[in-house]
Amino acid sequence: QVQLVESGGRLVQSGGSLRLSCATSGFNLENYAIGWFRQVPGTLDREGVACISPSKDSPYYADSVKGRFAISKDTAENTLYLQMDSLKPDDTAVYYCGTSDNSWWYDPKGTCSSGMDYWGKGTLVTVSS
Repeated sequence: QVQLVESGGRLVQSGGSLRLSCATSGFNLENYAIGWFRQVPGTLDREGVACISPSKDSPYYADSVKGRFAISKDTAENTLYLQMDSLKPDDTAVYYCGTSDNSWWYDPKGTCSSGMDYWGKGTLVTVSS
């Protein structure tokens, strides 16, 4: 079955960098749309921040992270990454990777706007000022 396991979150100072990883299994990462989402603890909204899809479209980034975050995947390692630079206190959140069945036709922006079928348990990123 589909499994997603995030790692790499920790406490970091403002201006610092982190790389998050999402180890995937149970599906072909080349054929699924997938992305990184974040949720501030104690709130209900989960925001799509960076998403990619099997289409040839460029990755989608939320305006709040554009130019600072970069999403990538290693299909040989079945792993999704999120490189986060110039971190700000507003980036503090639990970061999740998410994907859906039958998402081969999704575009990146649509992926970040959609509800996903599968989620990992998340990894907490805390940025101190």
